[in-house]
Amino acid sequence: MPFKKEEKTKTEVEEAVQEIPEENVEPVEVEETEEVAVEEQPTEEEKPKGFFAKIKAGLSKTRNNIISSVENVLSAFTKIDEDLYEELEEALIMADIGVETSSYIIEKLRDNVKHKHITDGNLVKEKNIKEPMECKELLIENIKEQMYIGENAYDFENEKSVILMIGVNGVGKTTTIGKLTHNYMENGKTVLLAAADTFRAAAIDQLQVWADRNNAQLIKHQENSDPGAVVYDAVQAAKARNTDVLICDTAGRLHNKKNLMEELRKISKIVNKEYPDAKVETLLVLDATTGQNGISQAKSFKEITDITGIILTKLDGTAKGGIVLAIKENVGIPVKFIGLGEKEDDLKVFDIEKYIYGLFGGENEK
Repeated sequence: MPFKKEEKTKTEVEEAVQEIPEENVEPVEVEETEEVAVEEQPTEEEKPKGFFAKIKAGLSKTRNNIISSVENVLSAFTKIDEDLYEELEEALIMADIGVETSSYIIEKLRDNVKHKHITDGNLVKEKNIKEPMECKELLIENIKEQMYIGENAYDFENEKSVILMIGVNGVGKTTTIGKLTHNYMENGKTVLLAAADTFRAAAIDQLQVWADRNNAQLIKHQENSDPGAVVYDAVQAAKARNTDVLICDTAGRLHNKKNLMEELRKISKIVNKEYPDAKVETLLVLDATTGQNGISQAKSFKEITDITGIILTKLDGTAKGGIVLAIKENVGIPVKFIGLGEKEDDLKVFDIEKYIYGLFGGENEK
């Protein structure tokens, strides 16, 4: 049941932050082909038998694109030379990993081979590397090293937290909020949603559907109302109800950076002032099928606000899964969650070991 807004809310918001001039919050027209058109609907298909099987199946297109290209190159050479490095780099670039990331991986490979060592955890082992196919192991180790995000990346999940969800319209942001809500509630957490994308009635309606589906509560106001007022009410409700996780949807009007920057700044200021004890996480939702365009979006949003992690959706529907590698190298923001299907439980915590397994296969399937 939506939280009942008290009449004094407007006054309290004005006291919490200085109101933005009216011209900065004018609603901006967006195309109709947004989340409404691409909304992923959960199905009742049978689940894969194990999590590794789900990862492997979800990354099948990416695996076929990246690994087949790499192995074709390695098998075509009888010795390790500059021609091999150039062919491998080209194969990685063509797999949508990106020029900078591919160059980094190959340069690290060249260094590994030259000094005849590989990394195994914190240990460096000496190994005489002569055969081209041995480079595959080195590539795997280099990718693992590059994608390491640190031991504290998910600390926010163990504390009272506020998650600000950002991303352009059409990337599956609302659906991702629904899946994230499902995951947290399945793990026994209480979740409150805030519909702060007030410039699209469809966004509010979609979030209501997901709230109902997950039996979660939703704070919402009327279309075109002040997003800051929505977040303010949501924060007060989260504190009063001792909610574990507050997830706030936000507008995706990237084409109007000034308005969006002011809006996100205002929302962040409200959260930090009204809920200082909460851990604040800002997650950017990107569509994996857009490939390198997703990196451009990440760079643009990074100019607007501090981003703590990325959620990469629709990874199962593209051969451009190399974007996972490219994002960390090009933008410096870790991928924390990946979407591997349409069902509610198909949003997974990003695990580099499982990602590597999904790409290269292995013996650890469960």
